[in-house]
Amino acid sequence: MNEDILWKGSPSQVLNLGKFLVGLLLIGGIAVGGTFFPPAWAAIVLPLGWMLWEFLKVRCRVYELTTERLRLYSGVLNQTIDEVELYRVKDTSMERPFWFRMFGLSSLYLDTSDRSHPKVELEAIADAVNLRETLRKQVEYWRDRKRVREVDFEEGGDMEGGDGGLPL
Repeated sequence: MNEDILWKGSPSQVLNLGKFLVGLLLIGGIAVGGTFFPPAWAAIVLPLGWMLWEFLKVRCRVYELTTERLRLYSGVLNQTIDEVELYRVKDTSMERPFWFRMFGLSSLYLDTSDRSHPKVELEAIADAVNLRETLRKQVEYWRDRKRVREVDFEEGGDMEGGDGGLPL
């Protein structure tokens, strides 16, 4: 079976909105200072560089859902690629804060049984409702195909959903 890409996306730059506003205020302050002390204009490079770096950090984060796994790309200069097999996803939840809803964005959170990534966050993405449904279908497909079942144990050692013990 070929592994096809079902969805590919990046977080929105809305994540940087506060940082960009602070950067613009700093640039404004430097500009005012530059009218009284012209060498201060050179300092404008600092907030511009910081804003560019923050932009690139979000821009270089890419999420890719394939038919078999979720790939997470991150890094500006050095790239890191992490993967979570879909059959390891245990639960999903979605948050839609007011600020994100204004831009049609949501954050999707995954609880997994993956040791290196027990919690995965797909932050500030568009159309997360459809992505969540696509992800759910693929997770169920791979759990059935690999015959993976999740068993939860309560603190007292009892299995959830049972009578508390194994038949004798």
